[in-house]
Amino acid sequence: MATSDLSERILNAFPSGSYSLSAFLRLLDIVETDSVPTAAVECRVQPKLLINPAFVAKHANTPEKLLMLVMHELHHVLLGHTTLFPRMTPVQNFVFDAVINGIVCRMFPRADYTAMFEDFYSEDHFPTCLLAPPPGWTADATRMANGITKLPKDHRTRAHEVHRALYSDGGASYQEVYELLPKLLQKCAKPTRGKSKSADENHSLDVLLQDVPLLGGHEHDDLQKGGIEQKSPVLFDVVRSVVEQWPQPPDPISGRSLDDILKQTVVQFERRPSKRHKLRQLIRKVAGQDGRGITREIRTEAITVTTPIPTMARRSLVLQALGHQVLLHPGSVDWRRRVAAGQRVHVYLDVSGSMKAVLEPLYGAILDCKDLVDPTVHLFSNRVVDITLAELKAGKCVSTYGTDIRCVTNHMQQHRVRHALLITDGFVGKPKGEHRELLAKARLGVAYLGHGICETDLKDVTRHSTNLNN
Repeated sequence: MATSDLSERILNAFPSGSYSLSAFLRLLDIVETDSVPTAAVECRVQPKLLINPAFVAKHANTPEKLLMLVMHELHHVLLGHTTLFPRMTPVQNFVFDAVINGIVCRMFPRADYTAMFEDFYSEDHFPTCLLAPPPGWTADATRMANGITKLPKDHRTRAHEVHRALYSDGGASYQEVYELLPKLLQKCAKPTRGKSKSADENHSLDVLLQDVPLLGGHEHDDLQKGGIEQKSPVLFDVVRSVVEQWPQPPDPISGRSLDDILKQTVVQFERRPSKRHKLRQLIRKVAGQDGRGITREIRTEAITVTTPIPTMARRSLVLQALGHQVLLHPGSVDWRRRVAAGQRVHVYLDVSGSMKAVLEPLYGAILDCKDLVDPTVHLFSNRVVDITLAELKAGKCVSTYGTDIRCVTNHMQQHRVRHALLITDGFVGKPKGEHRELLAKARLGVAYLGHGICETDLKDVTRHSTNLNN
């Protein structure tokens, strides 16, 4: 099978040549190789799709199955390079595959598409059965997989609940699967004699998962080390634009994340004077002022003075009518002085999953600048949650772990915010249409912070920016 034939087959696998995949394929060299068991994307300056022709011939020999294989691998490119859940251990690899298979099956639920996973993964073995839809799923007659029925009785119900959640209309969140599935696997793993508890747990999990076949390049260095936005920025932007046009599942991808379940945590903040200085400078630029303390501006006000120049003041007229000689008269003059402007900068703080590791110093830095900002701080992920400075000091954090710039623009429009500061790693999705116009009209500043920085999404609408990592 020639490379050109394989490229054509992949392109034709997508209905009506949609989803902007042609742009993606023009950047990607498709290379047949047996160096990967299934498929993998090599994220380099010249990116490549490595694909095992023997695997395609045996397990992805229809356009529908080939589409599912490519969709699965593209999700690994996006999700495998986030900082939310690094794919390093066998359990984490398994969790990623379970979540991704659920996503693509809900995007393409027809039996000829889901056959990719139903034929490849046996329902008779646990946990392999979790990587394919529950039996009868496409016919709306879901039953417990045979592999789950073989589990101890007290584990069957929970395993079946997780399996159904992965492929349900609402889907299972990353947080649910990441927290529940490893615990479930651990309970179902058989202990080994002669080992400590910790060593026994790791060994039994490895034994449980060692024979589970996973799609994608889990052992490929590029996927393990991450950094696609640095290694291949062109590929990163193109793949993101492709995914934005895919049919959206019930829990759509906005920016980088999948979760849309509110979680409340307590963040312990710390003070960082260097970040404080940078934030104060940026906030003053956003506010349009360069004074100290509360945001101020120069205003002209009329003040009352005493003057020898006759005026039409009522008191002077009455005294003159009574025969008194008036030497001084009340008057007013214009006086320029610095006064409180009454409008502070609104801070929108990114609390998505990829920002979790840097929230502690940010909370302290914002509190250090509290005299310059609006007393209500806006936490944003897939939605905006307003908290007071007192709640910020207490470490309150409410997040969906997703990211969507549209919730910020909607909030700014609703509350008529004209001076705004976004603190984020930049992975918020490119604003489009009316959302882009609103941000461009506002006086917008962006402070970038995080393990990976993306300055392209907001570059066109930002007036002032700084990198707090430096």
